[in-house]
Amino acid sequence: MNIIDLFNLSFIDRKDKIALEFGDTELTFNDLHVRSNQMACVLDSKGLEAGDRLALYLENSLEFVDIYLACLKLGIIIVPVNILYKEREITHIMNDATPKAIISFNEIEGIATWSAKELANQARNQSQKTVKCKATGDSPAAIIYTSGTTGTSKGAVLSHNNFIANAINLNTCWKITEADRLLIGLPLFHVHGLANGMHCAFIAGATMRLLTRFEHQKIKDECVDFKPTVFYGVPTIYVRLLEKTEREASQIGATVRLFVSGSAPLPPQVLDAFREKYGHVILERYGMTETLMNISNPYVGERRAGTVGFPLPGTSVKIITTDGKEAGVDEEGEIHIKGPNVFSQYWNRPDATSASFENGYFKTGDMAVVSDDGYYTLRGRKSELIISGGFNIYPREIEEFLMEQEEIKEAAVIGVPDRMRGELPVAFVVPNGKLDEKALEDKCKKSLASFKVPRKFISIDVLPRTALGKVQKHILAKQYSSHQ
Repeated sequence: MNIIDLFNLSFIDRKDKIALEFGDTELTFNDLHVRSNQMACVLDSKGLEAGDRLALYLENSLEFVDIYLACLKLGIIIVPVNILYKEREITHIMNDATPKAIISFNEIEGIATWSAKELANQARNQSQKTVKCKATGDSPAAIIYTSGTTGTSKGAVLSHNNFIANAINLNTCWKITEADRLLIGLPLFHVHGLANGMHCAFIAGATMRLLTRFEHQKIKDECVDFKPTVFYGVPTIYVRLLEKTEREASQIGATVRLFVSGSAPLPPQVLDAFREKYGHVILERYGMTETLMNISNPYVGERRAGTVGFPLPGTSVKIITTDGKEAGVDEEGEIHIKGPNVFSQYWNRPDATSASFENGYFKTGDMAVVSDDGYYTLRGRKSELIISGGFNIYPREIEEFLMEQEEIKEAAVIGVPDRMRGELPVAFVVPNGKLDEKALEDKCKKSLASFKVPRKFISIDVLPRTALGKVQKHILAKQYSSHQ
């Protein structure tokens, strides 16, 4: 079985029900089925075959949905690309995944691009005949790039079965049904909006309103108009929602039965303040690109502030201490995960894949403790990964770019706490002569996604290092804190 077989529970059996709202457009499940069949014909005519890769550099849109579903039906492996990425980052993904093409609304400088609008226009004249999905459950469905324990991003290969296990778990544990109305302002190029949002809605037969992006100025009106029952967000979104008036909060939360937070740790004070203002307890869960959802606070039961809850069905979780032993209660260690939700490999990276697994378990790099009653609490990251507004940032990538600049001798990037985004990148640099911070910032903005651009550049005479030459970033963090 592949994930299209589960989507067909709605595409065929609920064919006349409204599936998707986007702007002024309403589409039934049958509309989605027909449109994706027509798009599949276009892609097939371009010579794409099962196992080929196709990159999507698209903001949330009907074209994204149509092309994505068409790829699943043809067995094509989708490579979603963060819409904030610039040429440098896109080129890395293109060279690594070697997709047949990249689809965008606009030309990407230096990269051959297929126009999403042109494909959509061509699809309107194609056959509506159902395309038989050529994928099995074990077939790769997507390669999603994530920053992990190396400087360049790696492609996590997610199968149809990975996506199926994730959706069945969430629909069951969070009671998502065809009666639900999901409001999704999260990007579909990220597993949060894609796998937890769109997949779950299509399988359950729920109606989804897709926003191009989350805009806090408009969210009250969207909620009043759409009347959502389920709302997904990252901590940054919930911080913005706390800025609403009591009346606006009442209007936003009037019909919602479930607010979910993920992609970055939710500060306990935000959960408490949201409960006070909105009358809802946010359900925090824990997942990764490589594993989709692993652990979740219960839908029925205590949603404990500061924790991510219990392992989801079929997911095995161990906490391993630094000496390789399984941790006891309240003993800190690294989270290791095993289950049908866990990816199979990093694309073309057998070395990284091998290093990421131990005794059949994926080593997440996240540190945690578990209480005597089974609640898991995250304690930070074993690696230096920065999570800003739900986006992963690996410092080494920024450091390498900075040190490519002739005015920089050395660079080290750390994450610093930020109330709105969780963390922000800050760069310590050893300059060659006088540093023009504005010019350096402009270079970063031109070549790096906006969320990766350091929010501050701090000149320093020498980077603190160990005897073996490793930069002591904890000292830099203390220096930063002492000057704030």
